[in-house]
Amino acid sequence: MIIVFGSANVDLVMTLPSLPAPGETVLTESYQTVPGGKGANQALAAHRAGAETIFAGAVGDDAYAQLALSLLQSEGVDLSFTKISDRPTGCAVVQVDSTGENAIGVASGANLDARADQISDQLLHKAQLVVLQREVPIEQSVELATRARAHGTKVVFNLAPAAQVPDGFLADVDYLIVNQVEAAFLAGSVDIEDVSTLAHTLAQDHDLTAVITLGANGVHAVSREGIHSIPAPKVEVVDTTGAGDTFTGYLAAGLTTGAPLDQCLTQAVAAASLSCTQPGAQSAIPTARQISQSSISG
Repeated sequence: MIIVFGSANVDLVMTLPSLPAPGETVLTESYQTVPGGKGANQALAAHRAGAETIFAGAVGDDAYAQLALSLLQSEGVDLSFTKISDRPTGCAVVQVDSTGENAIGVASGANLDARADQISDQLLHKAQLVVLQREVPIEQSVELATRARAHGTKVVFNLAPAAQVPDGFLADVDYLIVNQVEAAFLAGSVDIEDVSTLAHTLAQDHDLTAVITLGANGVHAVSREGIHSIPAPKVEVVDTTGAGDTFTGYLAAGLTTGAPLDQCLTQAVAAASLSCTQPGAQSAIPTARQISQSSISG
């Protein structure tokens, strides 16, 4: 069982000819209103990968709340530990250009009221993994990671968006997932291209498995067992929104099976790559069956 503690948003998605430069307005015909949020995305990905998944977060008492949780609810993710906040449901504005690149602004709203005590010690003890990100208050994630470690439950932390974390927090993290920019930020490096050194630095400094996602170039990871470099299959990119969350959810699901890390990484890369071939975040997350039936199956 996986517990995902994190954000749930409504995404306002606009497909534009190009991303606006500062001070520039770019027009498009329409937009979509769809469920999103890094926590909700990762929970749905883990569920579609085949893992029993609980999502714990916060939404507002408003019309957006139902939409934010709609896919999680319809597909059977456990929402028993999600609370209602006095703040409005979180909202993100997602701009996607003709090449699939995106720019995203997020209003946290109810996500600021997510609390670690929504998850009991009894539930933590039953779980195999807790998945955390940076779209809910970091002090709550710190508390939950500490409690998870005390119960012998593994912690996966996705440092996205990049921001400082409290001293000692990473000592309770077993798997750190970052992109190149986030890895360089955390390692205090100006060279984001030296992926191997970044991964070794993070793994050794914090005694964890460091996983650096490289977009079209796959993933590079360093664990106690060694170095893991997994290439990404070539795909026709439509929209990269949510690809990182798809990877995180699939990797978490794989880790609960006891499969070798290389195998878990390969499946997660395949899932993230396939998600880029469809528009949207949650709607583009593939099922395990879709991956196995695709030409990019890991």
